[in-house]
Amino acid sequence: MSCLEKHSDKVDTFIGVCHHLAAHQYVTGHGGNLAWKLEDDVILITPTKHNKGDVSRDNVVFINLAGDTIEGTVKPTGETPMYVNFFRERPDVQAVLHCHPPHLNAFAISDSKNYHMRPLFPETITEVGPVPVVPYGEPLTQKLADNFLPYLQKYNGFLMENHGYVFLTPWDIKWAQMCTDLLEMTALHIIHARSLGGNIKEIGYEDLRDMGNIMKTRGLPLPGAPGEWSSLEEMYYPDGPCPS
Repeated sequence: MSCLEKHSDKVDTFIGVCHHLAAHQYVTGHGGNLAWKLEDDVILITPTKHNKGDVSRDNVVFINLAGDTIEGTVKPTGETPMYVNFFRERPDVQAVLHCHPPHLNAFAISDSKNYHMRPLFPETITEVGPVPVVPYGEPLTQKLADNFLPYLQKYNGFLMENHGYVFLTPWDIKWAQMCTDLLEMTALHIIHARSLGGNIKEIGYEDLRDMGNIMKTRGLPLPGAPGEWSSLEEMYYPDGPCPS
């Protein structure tokens, strides 16, 4: 049985996420890519040089963890080295989504404070976590893939300087899409708040500690590789609570 037949329902979900990104202009032209590890050595990935609105069952690609094509008539994305790095360095990760949401991507080209590293909204904290900026690297290169390595164990979301956004998840590609929607809306809220003047309010240490109850109730893992963090407050306040 082919991979396409064996994983038919998941392929349809994958294609649906591709079309969602295109419809919301999170990707334009041939930009953005998705990958979903369906088996230990089987990864469903987007084809090179295709608008995500045009991805279909006829042009999806299956690769192994070495980056070799195992099924498909089109070459996989040129950013395959980056995805291979992700899955090799973070075996807990099941799905990866890379796109260019317009409000979120504004922070990838701004030299202002990266508010996505701070605790602002409960949902963004518990479902996405902090989002650092990864230094610029030429697209489609091993250098770009390697630039993630200092950050890869600690976080699930990343802004790529002068490029775009990447999200990793131990859950499925649909969850990656929903977290991307959440982070794009968070970016829009930050932009609006800054236009009002004054300071942006953060959730404090004690409230953040209590938010760990939400994580337990919903069965949400902490961002990053398993065991990298012990709590939300450690993640956002590594030096402990700020003095009053």
